[in-house]
Amino acid sequence: MFRLLFADDKGVVYDHPHLLAAARTGGDVVRPSGRPLPLPEGGALCVLPGRRPVGLDPETGEQVVLREVTVGRRTFAPVAVGATLPPGYTRTLLPAAARPPLGTAGAPILPQWAYTAAALGPDGPVAWALHTDRRRHWDPATHSTPDLPTLVEERLSSSDNPVYRQLARCALQWSCFTAQNTFYGRDEGAIPASSACNARCVGCLSETAEGMPPSSHDRILRAPSAEEMAEVGAAHLETATGRTMVSFGQGCEGEPLLRWKEIARAIRLVRERTARGSINVNTNGSLPAAVAALADAGLDAVRISLNTASPDLYAAYYRPSGYGLADVERSMKVAKGKGLYLALNLLLFPGVTDREVEVERLCALVRRVGADQVQARSLAMDPDVYWEIARERGGGGAALGVPALLRALREARPGLVIGNFARGRSERGRAA
Repeated sequence: MFRLLFADDKGVVYDHPHLLAAARTGGDVVRPSGRPLPLPEGGALCVLPGRRPVGLDPETGEQVVLREVTVGRRTFAPVAVGATLPPGYTRTLLPAAARPPLGTAGAPILPQWAYTAAALGPDGPVAWALHTDRRRHWDPATHSTPDLPTLVEERLSSSDNPVYRQLARCALQWSCFTAQNTFYGRDEGAIPASSACNARCVGCLSETAEGMPPSSHDRILRAPSAEEMAEVGAAHLETATGRTMVSFGQGCEGEPLLRWKEIARAIRLVRERTARGSINVNTNGSLPAAVAALADAGLDAVRISLNTASPDLYAAYYRPSGYGLADVERSMKVAKGKGLYLALNLLLFPGVTDREVEVERLCALVRRVGADQVQARSLAMDPDVYWEIARERGGGGAALGVPALLRALREARPGLVIGNFARGRSERGRAA
């Protein structure tokens, strides 16, 4: 039995003496299905300001909104509690919480995290999630280490490249693991490339929209030159250990395909220096011709982001300018036609992405484009904001559950890799 968690206004978390935890899928509060995981190392409990906890009566199963509690001599209005997860995990359920209408006093829009249903189990806190990528090179314990500031300073003292200056902020201020890898000299390194974007995603990570919380990164102010990008990319590929690769397209920038000519030149400059490692681009896939040009320049992998295979839901979330989901699918097909490793960065939201017709459409897309990998990423934003976007859009039907969605994707394309992280050249073709 998993007990309801709640917090006071100082963020101290308590478990309820008899109410059980509820969870949410889409817009529905439900009894949690599936066995949760112990809260992983690197995960954390978090409060949901302005939201009241929702639990279940253990005898009747009825929902109970917890509006007031007494702990010792204190009586207070409790705050709902959820969890955030480390890399490699995908949530299956959302926190159950009651709130007044968004935008009203006391109901702030939540910062951009992937809020996950949590509770207290027999041995401690648990979260409803799947361990979708068990490779350990993204372990939080190996990042943000005490020696990182010194490594950053050493790199900046040896190069005045503005790409390194941007990555230093990403590594130290925002704890971006990919940026940190550039200074650790291992695995996947980062090359931010673009200060502009042709989408206006709701909850953009690098540009704050009106009425939304501050973005989690500051976007790079000046797009770097091909030579500046090549210096960073070549240095990493020549010497990095582990799963050696570099990726254009980071959380601190806009859309890299808008600078495909400069990136193509940068790739060629890198490959003049070294044939080592993999070169990847993370993109919205808006410009098929640009994907083709980058492949011709030496790109060998692409990760294309999407939240759905339904055009109306895609447009409502990405708010694209000058392109649509059909162009994104063409980019996927171009990538495969050029021999690139194709990963789909699927932004998952329980109760929407796993609806029956959504699952059917995603499976059909994976088959049509011949995807090599689906990266199962929990969509990081206030659940109520996304639900307002998605509730009347996309494919309908019952929510099958995130585990059923991932099983269906594997069955749709035998050999499909389900994971969370990009694959280097030596890993491609292996199951997660």
